[in-house]
Amino acid sequence: MTTAVLDAPKASATSLRAVWPAILGLSVVFLVEMLDNSVLNVALPTIARELHATASDLQWISSGYSLLFGGLMIAFGAIADRYGTRRVMLLGLSLFALASLAVLVVRTPGELIAVRAAIGVTAAMTAPGTMALCFRLFDQENLLMRATSLIATVGLVGMAVGPTVGGLVIQVLPWQTLLVMNVPIAVLALFCISRGIPADDLAKRNRTPLDLPGALLGTATLILTLWTATLAVEDGWGHATPWLAGLGAVAGAVAFVVRERRTAHPIFDFALIRRPAVSASLAYEAALGLGMAALAYSVSLQLQLVWGWSPAQAALGNLPQVVVLIAVGPFVEKFAEKLGTQRAGAIGAAAVVAGLLVYALLGRYDYVWIAVALALTAAGMRVVSTIAGVTVMRGLPEDQTSTGAALSDTSQEVAGSVGMAVTGTVVAAAVAGSLTDIGGGVAHDFENAVTTATLVLTAVCAALVVWAARRGAKALTSSPATPGQ
Repeated sequence: MTTAVLDAPKASATSLRAVWPAILGLSVVFLVEMLDNSVLNVALPTIARELHATASDLQWISSGYSLLFGGLMIAFGAIADRYGTRRVMLLGLSLFALASLAVLVVRTPGELIAVRAAIGVTAAMTAPGTMALCFRLFDQENLLMRATSLIATVGLVGMAVGPTVGGLVIQVLPWQTLLVMNVPIAVLALFCISRGIPADDLAKRNRTPLDLPGALLGTATLILTLWTATLAVEDGWGHATPWLAGLGAVAGAVAFVVRERRTAHPIFDFALIRRPAVSASLAYEAALGLGMAALAYSVSLQLQLVWGWSPAQAALGNLPQVVVLIAVGPFVEKFAEKLGTQRAGAIGAAAVVAGLLVYALLGRYDYVWIAVALALTAAGMRVVSTIAGVTVMRGLPEDQTSTGAALSDTSQEVAGSVGMAVTGTVVAAAVAGSLTDIGGGVAHDFENAVTTATLVLTAVCAALVVWAARRGAKALTSSPATPGQ
């Protein structure tokens, strides 16, 4: 069998088909990262019965992955820039497969928490390289946009259908299957990336020493920030734990900034974030995180607890989002080419804001408005996620692309956690007792709370979009025009 097609390209590719193994490998990496964020949640009742897990155990099983995944991405991005993006990606995939396979020997909740934590750490090793390695394949802006759009589509669809996939799997197979199925996916990605992407170029690595204290402080700050948001939803602000975690996050952030401004070799140069194109794209990513959080938390609860839909019906109710994510993908490149990336990004972000407004004001009255909201936000997210990701990477030096990709993902992850915390806090303040007891007047209170929380997040999202659009316009006036801008 010939391997000519699978040989790593020695020059910039002229089509996606020419590097299909690499695109396939990067797509499945992004897919499994997004799936693992939510796929196990549907199995929590089964896990509680089989492992005799407490509510606290389930909270850590659910959040342990996301805390370490979101908290470690920037640190591993900096490591990848210094020691080789492809090398760190392949190592991360190998360890990811082993960590996922370890679920077969789990017998206690503590062991499962440890496995989830290990999977989160190894997924964070792979995340920064997904887009950084994609940029290694192409010079042409349109091909880069097309490849990024395809990879993002696979990941976003994976995140949207994760709970549905999990529910179907555990109907016929043990819950451990949800993690074991990571293994063949990781093996496929290992094969495709090792054969389809050229080895790291020593001359293009970041030669500055790794700021280990800065990396540790940044990681601690992000983990505490994400944990604060999780505790706010789970325990409420009436408990001391979210306040303590929040104070720890603030202290960590201050220490991190002080450290990075004083050290000769910061883990990330803050001057790069001040570049208009980079800061605008990060603001767009944060707006996406808020929008996704508002709908992810509220829609399924409303359909099942207020309207009495079954889990299967609720899963089908989210189909407009999945369908639009897939359908819009092929048109993102043409849309950006026709309008320019800055204008296309602003229009996409405006669609997200419009979708949130539709849901906040009309979603309680009829499902058709929920469908419209899901479709609008999905279309906007599809456009913005591609354009913002490409713009961040194009705005950074080549030896910091992994760190830049990690920064982009982290901004969305943190914003999403904050959005969840805001929505959960407002709902908890309005609805006394368990959400499973919603009915009558309590249902009305729940809908009012969801409207209030969504309007608050919409306002913040709109402010970020306006600011990002202005920064993007400044980027155009402060630098020579480039194709697609």
